[in-house]
Amino acid sequence: MKTLVIIPSRLSATRLPGKPLLKVNGLSIISHVFKKAEEANIGEVIVAAEDQEIVDDVKKNGGQAIITNNYHQTGTDRIYEAFVKLDNPKIDLIMNLQGDEPLINIEDIKNLNDQMIRYNSNLGTLASLISDKGLYNNENVVKVTTEERLTNINFPDATSFSRKMYDQNKNIYHHLGIYCYQKETLKKFVSHKQSFNERKYKLEQFRALENDIKINVALAKTSPIGVDTEEDFLAIKKIMEYKLK
Repeated sequence: MKTLVIIPSRLSATRLPGKPLLKVNGLSIISHVFKKAEEANIGEVIVAAEDQEIVDDVKKNGGQAIITNNYHQTGTDRIYEAFVKLDNPKIDLIMNLQGDEPLINIEDIKNLNDQMIRYNSNLGTLASLISDKGLYNNENVVKVTTEERLTNINFPDATSFSRKMYDQNKNIYHHLGIYCYQKETLKKFVSHKQSFNERKYKLEQFRALENDIKINVALAKTSPIGVDTEEDFLAIKKIMEYKLK
């Protein structure tokens, strides 16, 4: 099966405007993510951007990027526009990578792609173990509950998603915002309007579950930090600069 990786990106993030172009070790965050996706070597990588500045930056750093419209409610709607524009009938799977996670583990990207192919899944995502109990009540950390306990080899169904968890005895994991779709599933997903719970909790996973689109979950090795705030950026900068020493 042929995979296309699309990374949605825009400058107008509410909590940290301009974050895709913030630089670490002389390279923008969005270009760090692009290069990680290329290293995974699972297929062609494209950045789907709302802003010409992002396109210019990615291209300057050797990547591919295209402009998309600025009215999209979610990253998934943005990647579908990019997929349609690229017009490549040979693509079977579309992976949606977050543009603000430059520490994403390459092995996790590969694993999700492998599991999608192995299980012929319509839609898959990643989740990691929760080691810090404080994360259960942290609303910035999305949790996923799975039908059965996650292992390195299975790919169970997600049963629910939440920002806050009160019952910690079930199969609850830290959800990572990476998705892989079969192309027909992506088309079906964007054909549905945003669901009530999607808008209420700001979690687009609900649009899938509430329209009978199953989501399978693979176990990730790591939980990458996303850049949502100035503090996140400084933390990631410190880690990435230390790695170069």
